[in-house]
Amino acid sequence: MSAAAERFFVRHNALPTMPEVASRLLKSFDDDNVGISQIAALIEKDAALTAKVLRLANTAHYSPAHQIATVIDAAHALGLETLRNLAMAACLSGAFPKVRGLDRATFWRHSVATANYARILARMLGADETTTDTAYLAGLMLRTGQLLMALDEPHLVADVETHAAEPGSRFSLEEHRFGCTHADVTASLAAHWHFPQAMVEAFKDANTPLEIRPFSLIAAVLHVAEVLADAAEHHDEPVHALKVAVPELIEHLHLDLDLLAAKIAATGDPAAEVEQMLH
Repeated sequence: MSAAAERFFVRHNALPTMPEVASRLLKSFDDDNVGISQIAALIEKDAALTAKVLRLANTAHYSPAHQIATVIDAAHALGLETLRNLAMAACLSGAFPKVRGLDRATFWRHSVATANYARILARMLGADETTTDTAYLAGLMLRTGQLLMALDEPHLVADVETHAAEPGSRFSLEEHRFGCTHADVTASLAAHWHFPQAMVEAFKDANTPLEIRPFSLIAAVLHVAEVLADAAEHHDEPVHALKVAVPELIEHLHLDLDLLAAKIAATGDPAAEVEQMLH
C-alpha cells in the first residue's frame, strides 16, 4: 500500500470497525456451499440490520410481488446475491462516521450508483456471477477511503468536491492535493479489513486501469462506474461523459455504448434504495 494512503490510518481509532455480520458475509463470497438459509440466518442475528434489509427489500426498486415480512422471504423474492449485496450495503453505510466536508446522503447515493453501474458493466463485459457480485461490492466500497481522508483533512476533501464538476475528475484532483486518491485509501482500508487480495488490487489499480499489467477488468469497471455515477449526480448524459472522461478506456473495453445507454435508462434511479439504507 502507498505511504500517502497509509497516513490516513496513523491516527488512533482511524480505522473503522468492520461489522461482524459484514465480515462473515464477505467470507461467504468465496464459499460455494453457503445457501440462502445461512445468509438469512446470519442477517437475522442483527435486529437493526434485519429491519434495514426489509425496508430495502420492500422498495419499488426491487418490485416485490407482495409485502416482504421476513429475511428468508426477502431471500426467496430477491435471490441470494441481491440479498447479500443489500446486507453488505446496509452494514458498510453504518460502519463509517459522519464527516465534515462530505454530505452523507449525497456520498452514499453516489456509492450505491457506482455499485449498480459496476454490476451492469461487469455483466455487459462477460463477467461471471461471482465477479459481478464482486464488482457490486467493490463499487459500493470504492469511495469509502474518501471518508477517512475527510476525517483528517475535511477542508481539502470539500475543496476536491467543489471542483469535481467534470465526471471522473476526482481522481486527478485528489492526486494533486493528497499524493493519492480515494481508491488508494480504500485499497489500504480493504487490506486492513482482510478483503480478498483481488479486490484490494482492484481498488489500487482503479485510478489508472490502462497503465496496469496485466489488465484488470474489475479496476477498469470501477473507474468507468465512478464516471457514470458522477454523470448521474450532475445530471450529465452518461455516454457523452464517458467519451469525454475515458475515451481510451471505453475503446479498450470494446464497450457497446448504445447498449449501455439502454441499460442505464432501464435501470432508472441507480441509487433509489439509499434513503432506506441510511435510516
